[in-house]
Amino acid sequence: MTLHANAVATLEAWKPADPGQESLRHAFLGFLATGEDTCLRQCAAGHVTASAVVLDDTGSRVLLTLHPRVGRWLQLGGHCEPEDTTLAGAALREAREESGIEDLELLPGPVHLDVHPITCSLGIPTRHFDVRFTVRAPRGAEPVRSAESDDLRWWPAAALPPGSEDLTDLVKAAIPDGAGH
Repeated sequence: MTLHANAVATLEAWKPADPGQESLRHAFLGFLATGEDTCLRQCAAGHVTASAVVLDDTGSRVLLTLHPRVGRWLQLGGHCEPEDTTLAGAALREAREESGIEDLELLPGPVHLDVHPITCSLGIPTRHFDVRFTVRAPRGAEPVRSAESDDLRWWPAAALPPGSEDLTDLVKAAIPDGAGH
């Protein structure tokens, strides 16, 4: 199965309870129907990306990166790579690369979708169709900042850093059974 086929299957199977997320799910599927290249960063009209809300073992803290180009605290994640065969795998790979934590546990299924305009590696304005997953870190996990981040740290899930209020719904969606709130 190709990454594109996995993206379609993943989004067809996911049934969000939130009407706004359901609307986005349909928009993502419509976008994916426009071509086989929609999961690749070369797709100038936009491309599917994969990200991860990394929670500590208690589910009460979330690992955020201070993104150097965006200048804001964000969840971990990014572009799908040619070797990725699943969106979930891409999100987990990104989380490992950006956190330095190897023993991460991916929870099943997406938890949130977002589409946003961005100028990324193509150097031209485009859109990211971001599919977000939950990842759990092992007890005592200490992140190691990569070159892709200006800072990397744990934040209380109920007290995200200033300027990241738009992450509130994502973090709530990622926390099973509302732990940490």
